[in-house]
Amino acid sequence: MIWIVLAFVVAYLIGSVPGGLVLGRMAGIDLRAHGSGNAGATNAVRAKGMGFGAAVFAFDAAKGILAVVVLPYLVAAPFPGLEEGCAGAVILGHVFPVWFRFRGGKGFATALGAILILSPLALVVVVGVWVVLLVLTGYVSAATLCGAVAFPVYVALAGHGRWTPLLLFSIALALFLVFTHRTNVMRLVWGNENRFYKVWLFGRGRR
Repeated sequence: MIWIVLAFVVAYLIGSVPGGLVLGRMAGIDLRAHGSGNAGATNAVRAKGMGFGAAVFAFDAAKGILAVVVLPYLVAAPFPGLEEGCAGAVILGHVFPVWFRFRGGKGFATALGAILILSPLALVVVVGVWVVLLVLTGYVSAATLCGAVAFPVYVALAGHGRWTPLLLFSIALALFLVFTHRTNVMRLVWGNENRFYKVWLFGRGRR
């Protein structure tokens, strides 16, 4: 049991190193003082452009991959749900980083890294839905939320309705991402959410 707890704790600590804040410090910028105040890749794009945003995204996604691939090996006798537990812990660490006063990102990039290992086909579905919604609406948040919901839907259909650790994790993750994007949801409802006009299909020539 102690090794299981250790794996989860290490996963959380890995997650607590947000790419936006670490790379931001190296670049001389605190993302929490710019744009939406979030330390994730979307705000990184707003603050310093696509290159910086891509670097932040890759950093955060790598944490999800690392937690799911490496940390389960700390446990001598792996059990069903161990990988999903490590994935959940690293995502929690990213959103509530102990090293940065519990103010991190919203978890989507780190979740994608974890999903890549847990279910590559699910990742294809999630990213596919995300891209389609982003192009059609121009809203990163709406695309993210739809992608998050697509995850448990795909897992449920692929598993023929069986309750598995992956299905439970996917449902919990979708609900958690709705929580971390709650301010975006309110802005969407009130019609004042920021649009990414450069990728919006109907946003040519608009700002």
